[in-house]
Amino acid sequence: MEQFKRIKREQAFKGRIIDFYNDTIVINNAKQVVFDFIEHKGASAMLPVAKDGKILMVHQYRNAIDSYTLELPAGGLNPGEDNLTCAIRECKEETGYIPSNVKHLIDVHTTVAFSNELIKIYYSKDLTLSSQNLDVDEYVDVKSYPLDELIKMIYSGAITDAKTIAGLLAYKHKME
Repeated sequence: MEQFKRIKREQAFKGRIIDFYNDTIVINNAKQVVFDFIEHKGASAMLPVAKDGKILMVHQYRNAIDSYTLELPAGGLNPGEDNLTCAIRECKEETGYIPSNVKHLIDVHTTVAFSNELIKIYYSKDLTLSSQNLDVDEYVDVKSYPLDELIKMIYSGAITDAKTIAGLLAYKHKME
């Protein structure tokens, strides 16, 4: 098996959400290669289940894919914030519901080829209506769907977001 050793990391770009690096790696003490690496500060998501059993989802435009997506409410960690607090905060901000009795569901590395982004996903069946508090660059519509309809949307290609797919499939498995 090959041995990999990072010998240098150079920051190429510092962004608001991510930092981009060029990592120089030595393979088998012989060959040097450069890998792109995107450092992410961490994120959390919530799978909020309404009293009627439907799952609250956010419909929003995503610039990276120039399209609208249907996703679990989620977002990045604020400085000093833990993942559970982040998941609860993001759910409230994006859906207008405050989850309680929150349980951990699954963790997802979203793009292991070039990023360390890890999203911790939680769920709650205990939601209290509050109000949305969107960021200035967020335009989110809240929609609710039965779990089985969302699973069909995964397999039809209507839902392609990795954290959402992982969260919905893990939740379905947990409920069976």
